[in-house]
Amino acid sequence: MAAQYTLKVHAEFAAAHQLHGYPGNCARMHGHNWKVEVEVTGSRLNDVGMVVDFKAMKRAAREVAEHLDHAYLNDIPPFDRINPTAENIAAWFYQEVAQRLNGEHQQVSAVTLWETDRACVTYRETNDR
Repeated sequence: MAAQYTLKVHAEFAAAHQLHGYPGNCARMHGHNWKVEVEVTGSRLNDVGMVVDFKAMKRAAREVAEHLDHAYLNDIPPFDRINPTAENIAAWFYQEVAQRLNGEHQQVSAVTLWETDRACVTYRETNDR
């Protein structure tokens, strides 16, 4: 049986947004202290015995989070064109961190974005169509 390792790191950022077309309070500008969990999977260890260094994962997650930190998300591409919903932010974060971390033996497998302590969305890509 083949082994699979799952590694996770957390990052956070504070940002404001407003949801266009939303029939409630979230249509007005408001902010969150967002928390992000980045998950990487791999089945092969390097010479040191790691799938990927936690430091590299943390650096990638922080770089992406810093782009959003203390910003009005509706002004930042692509959220100047698409609604900055938790779902859209999680998908964007996934793509950005995957560019930094994906390699021959490891892949970003999921990003979970917490809008509040009680509400989150997990984005992952599948081969299902």
